[in-house]
Amino acid sequence: MVKPALHALPDFRRLWLIGFIANLVRWLEMLAFGLFAYQVTGSAFIVALLSMLRLVPMGLFGAFLGVAADRVERRHALVAIVAVSIASVLVLGILASFDAIRIWHLAVACFVNGICWAADNPVRRIMLGDVAGPERMAAAMAIDVATSNATRIVGPALGGLLLARYGLASVFWFGAALYCASLFAALRVSVRHAPTCTDGASFAASMREGLAWLRGDRRLVGVFVITTIFNIFGWPFLSMVPIIGTDYLHLDPNGVGLLASSDGVGGLLGAALIGLFARPAWHGRIYAGAVAVYLVLAIGFATAPAVALAALALFLVGVVGVGFSVLQTTLVYRLAPVALRARLLGLLSVCIGTGPLGFLYLGLLADVLTPRIGCVALAAQGILVLLLTRRYWQPVLRP
Repeated sequence: MVKPALHALPDFRRLWLIGFIANLVRWLEMLAFGLFAYQVTGSAFIVALLSMLRLVPMGLFGAFLGVAADRVERRHALVAIVAVSIASVLVLGILASFDAIRIWHLAVACFVNGICWAADNPVRRIMLGDVAGPERMAAAMAIDVATSNATRIVGPALGGLLLARYGLASVFWFGAALYCASLFAALRVSVRHAPTCTDGASFAASMREGLAWLRGDRRLVGVFVITTIFNIFGWPFLSMVPIIGTDYLHLDPNGVGLLASSDGVGGLLGAALIGLFARPAWHGRIYAGAVAVYLVLAIGFATAPAVALAALALFLVGVVGVGFSVLQTTLVYRLAPVALRARLLGLLSVCIGTGPLGFLYLGLLADVLTPRIGCVALAAQGILVLLLTRRYWQPVLRP
């Protein structure tokens, strides 16, 4: 029996739309927050700190959210996540409209939105995989990540345009309107998932069960090690794009937005390549290789002497970065037992949540050494750590 195409499944389209809106608003906010904070404080550290606060909840609550996702009906959790996101952006819109917004307001919003982000793997992405089926999980993730990268094109460019022409408040009101559409889609999701953890085990016991399985699977250990390295030494350099674009490449907000969108353009190409050509036997090698190349390209962006070269480096970052983004969730979903998927994806969020260490470290390096040298130093250290931990992630390379 031929299965219908993913885009023909109504629930897949609804879950896809929810992810699209969440990512679009996130990129709108990240650019607007970074430019506003830098204009107000002049501190690269504060800019990195705001980005870091979006990731802190993953480290703090990722494992807890993974266990919780096994104990509730996931559609209810999805609706709650979208409702919290709407409330957060509405508060920011009101404050900005009255010129009462402060940096600490943005910090709180970053943390709250980070909690919603941390819940995405064990809630929405598990639902996407369940709708698509295990054999089409990589294709589903490629579509989802391609969409995320499309928002990285539209989001920064649109954020820069709104900020330049209409001010900070316009970013939040636009985000609130988008989230209303997301809530409507969440309420219409028809798929239901009965709680899988019904044996009365405590949260602690459920977490221990997930950790025990993780320790016994060397390929999963390798996936988690590579994820941690990427999030500490790779991803944080993107928080410096507004600063490098403004101070070194002499771009205005519109120009910074267009520069930042180069990453997303590359991500679209990378997602298409993964979806069309990547075979399951290659997933581990693509995953590990993408992180190594990403770190080299981060150095290339930081040292680029001209806008065109910086944009090219970011474009290539997007191409290889999507290999990491698609396959980290796919590998965990495929390697984990069905009953433990939410918990192990929650633990994956914990590894992603180590990113704040990288953002904090990069912020300090940028203030002490300059943003450009800080990015180079961070990525170079990431390459060294990747080499030193090879014995832990080498099993990932096996077909």
